[in-house]
Amino acid sequence: MSIVAEVPSFLQVLSNGLVKRFEPEISPVSNESSSHGYKSKDVMIDSTKSISGRMFLPDTPGSSSHLPVLVYFHGGGFCIGSTAWLGYHTFLGDLAVASQTIVLSVDYRLAPENRLPIAYDDCFSSLEWLSNQVSSEPWLERADLCRVFLSGDSAGGNIAHNVALKVIQEKTYDHVKIRGLLPVHPYFGSEERTEKEREGEAAGYVAMNDLLWKLSLPQGSNRDYSGCNFERAAISSAEWGRFPAVVVYVAGLDFLKERGVMYAGFLEKKGVEVKLVEAEDQSHVYHVYHPQSEATHLLQKQMSEFIHSF
Repeated sequence: MSIVAEVPSFLQVLSNGLVKRFEPEISPVSNESSSHGYKSKDVMIDSTKSISGRMFLPDTPGSSSHLPVLVYFHGGGFCIGSTAWLGYHTFLGDLAVASQTIVLSVDYRLAPENRLPIAYDDCFSSLEWLSNQVSSEPWLERADLCRVFLSGDSAGGNIAHNVALKVIQEKTYDHVKIRGLLPVHPYFGSEERTEKEREGEAAGYVAMNDLLWKLSLPQGSNRDYSGCNFERAAISSAEWGRFPAVVVYVAGLDFLKERGVMYAGFLEKKGVEVKLVEAEDQSHVYHVYHPQSEATHLLQKQMSEFIHSF
C-alpha cells in the first residue's frame, strides 16, 4: 500500500482507501470540579452517526442565574481534530470559566470518509440535541437557550458560518436563539487565489490547504463550492437580514488572515453586524497550540465580552 495523500504528523490516506490519523496528546474528562474552575464530560449527540461532544461547565457556587451556551466546532481542515485534543480541552475549559458559559464542543464526522456537507449536517444536529436535552441533562438545567453562540476555529469557523445559514434557511429550532457567531481564523477559499495565497505557494502552505480542500469537498466540486466560497451561498436579502451578529478573529501571521478579512467585509456589505479583531503577532490557531499564553487569555477575554454584550 502506498501513501496517496499526507498531512505530515497528522494524516495519511493510503491507496486502499484506509485513513490513518496521528493524534496529539489528548485530555481525559473530569466530572468533578478541578482547580481550574470547571468540570467536563463527554456526551453522545447521535449514536447512529457516531457524533459525540464534550461539555464544559464552569463552577458557579452560590449562583442560580442562567448561563449562555457556546457551541464550538474544532478545526483541522475537516479531516482531523477532536474535542479531546489537549489544546482544545484546555482552551475551552478556561473559556467556560472566563466567560461563565456552558460550552458544548462537537466531534463531527471527518473527511475524506465523510465529505462535506456531512460536517455541516452533524454540527447542525448538535442544536437539536441541545434543545432536546435541556430539560433532562443536569448540566443544562441552567442553560439559557435564548443566548446560544456558535464558534470554532479554522474549519470550525467555516462550520459555524454554514450552520448559521442552515438555521436561517430551514427556519428550525426557533426555541434555540443564535445570538452571535465567533469564528476564529475561519477557513474559506475560492478557485481564485488571494495575494497572500500566491505568496504562500512557495512556502508550501497553499499545497496543504489545497490537499485538505481536495479531501473534504463533495466529489465533483471545486473551491467555488458554496461551503468553501461564502460568496456563492444562495441566500436572499431577507435571510441575510436574520443573520446573527459576528465577530471575526484573525491572526497577523496567518496566511488565512486575508480570507477572514474578506469574510468580514462580505458580511458587512450584506448588512450583518460584524466586527474584526486581529491578534497582530500570532499564527494560525495559536490558542490551540498555546492555550495558556497571554494572547490566548486575551482572546478568551474578547470572546467573553462579545458573549455578554447580549
